[in-house]
Amino acid sequence: MRGDSPTDRAAGAVEFDPASAHLVFVYGTLTDPERVEAVLETDRFAFRGAVTLVGLRRVDGEYPTLVPGGPDRDHSLTVDDSRPAVNGRLLAVDDAGLESLDAYEGVDRGLYVRVAVPARLSAIDAEEAWCYVGDPDRLDAPGTWPGNAGFESRVRDALDDSEAFVTDATGTD
Repeated sequence: MRGDSPTDRAAGAVEFDPASAHLVFVYGTLTDPERVEAVLETDRFAFRGAVTLVGLRRVDGEYPTLVPGGPDRDHSLTVDDSRPAVNGRLLAVDDAGLESLDAYEGVDRGLYVRVAVPARLSAIDAEEAWCYVGDPDRLDAPGTWPGNAGFESRVRDALDDSEAFVTDATGTD
């Protein structure tokens, strides 16, 4: 199924098993079912609901990305102890869909990296969700990731040391 509504399901979407699919936290253009269908060139995906990524904040440059740190003036959603948070959707895709998302996000060019973030979801049994993080320098976006290593290593190291996680939606972004 393509989306969350009966209209989406009745539109002739090809069924696949979202319970065994890859879960991806999406927060930009990929929250739109029509964009996802165009990127994947199939309707073999499902949105599994609204979610929030806690522990990172969204910043906008050429394209949106995520960075550690406090909220900024444009995307100031915070949760409980004022940790930054970003609202998005949980997208379920198969292996081919994940490869298509990697290509769309420019993973092979180092524009974005795909990283796993722990999941704490009440209605979905999942230990983690994938998330795409863009290089703020290459996207002309404010913010930075700590460390001196390459971008992918800095993101992975910072996330390993953080308490970032995907959870049920907490508010509006």
